[in-house]
Amino acid sequence: MRFDVISIFPEVMAPILQYGVVGRALREGRIEFCAHDLRDHATGRHRQVDDAPFGGGPGMVFMPEPVFAAVQAARAHNAGPVILTEPWGTPLTQDLARDLAAQPGLIIVCGRYEGVDDRLRQAVDAREISIGSYVLSGGELPAMVLVDAVARLVPGVVGSEASLGEDAYGEGPGGYPQFTRPARWRDQGVPEVLLSGDHGRIDTWRLEQSRLRSPT
Repeated sequence: MRFDVISIFPEVMAPILQYGVVGRALREGRIEFCAHDLRDHATGRHRQVDDAPFGGGPGMVFMPEPVFAAVQAARAHNAGPVILTEPWGTPLTQDLARDLAAQPGLIIVCGRYEGVDDRLRQAVDAREISIGSYVLSGGELPAMVLVDAVARLVPGVVGSEASLGEDAYGEGPGGYPQFTRPARWRDQGVPEVLLSGDHGRIDTWRLEQSRLRSPT
């Protein structure tokens, strides 16, 4: 699966992906990642990509043409959908990440300032996705969250398929308390059921605990 990310700060993202299962998947060629500088698709001496909003108001807006040109260039190598990282978009969930992982790739546009000219969204049939109802300085961090959430669902990226099912918000019970050695730490012990060796009781306990922790 290929991820193409368009940003005015492309250099900040690659270091985040060097570690963990995503970094290993990149090195093994299971996924591809390419960060593109939006300014490479700007015209004029100053490589301008933004301008003041029509109707007035604070901030600046990404002009549609540079973003459109960047998306079209990415589409030469990536047949996946175009994603805009916006706080008002569709909330990112595990089910949505799973759906996106079935795509051949993703082209992610990182917003900045007051966003992107809305005509661009229509021109490239972009899908708006949010990682939460709050505002960040730009779309680079949401893009990395999206890449990580989707990439680990690509077959072969996570070593154990069972791990995916055990994840919180995955298929199986998840989000339950976890414990490891030592069995007693600072006068606190481990729940007896986890030391019982009775896997039926353990599964029941974990399911109950995950339900208690569930936000719904």
